Amino acid sequence: MITVSPARPEDHAAWRELFAGYAAFYEVELDDAAYDRAWSWIHDPARSTHCLLARTGDGTPIGLAHYRAEDSPLRGTRGFLDDLFVAPEHRGGGAVDALFAELRRVTAAEGWPSLSWRTAENNYRARAVYDRYAAPSGFLTYAM
Repeated sequence: MITVSPARPEDHAAWRELFAGYAAFYEVELDDAAYDRAWSWIHDPARSTHCLLARTGDGTPIGLAHYRAEDSPLRGTRGFLDDLFVAPEHRGGGAVDALFAELRRVTAAEGWPSLSWRTAENNYRARAVYDRYAAPSGFLTYAM
């Protein structure tokens, strides 16, 4: 059985391993300072970054979702999913479904009109999963 709950201080090592897997997928090298920064944001009530962890029946973290509020002058405050990752050996076991169920609950509880996210165009496996939860927005992302 998969459960989902916020990251706790004692989850640091497991979270870091999951986040390292996510960074490796996107070929991003993170140093200790980057891990420390992200972890501190998750636990800082003054920041909008949150982390959900999908856990096995014994509580072991196997997946993560980093999300936050995002202000839009046009749409108001909405949700944004920055990162979603499930350990490869646990994919297909319901972790993504559990994470999205909790993200749907959070979105409703926060009163956000939507939750959006980006993925790499060639991330076909993830896109097949995402298509079960939402439709592509039709917008392109640019980075300057």
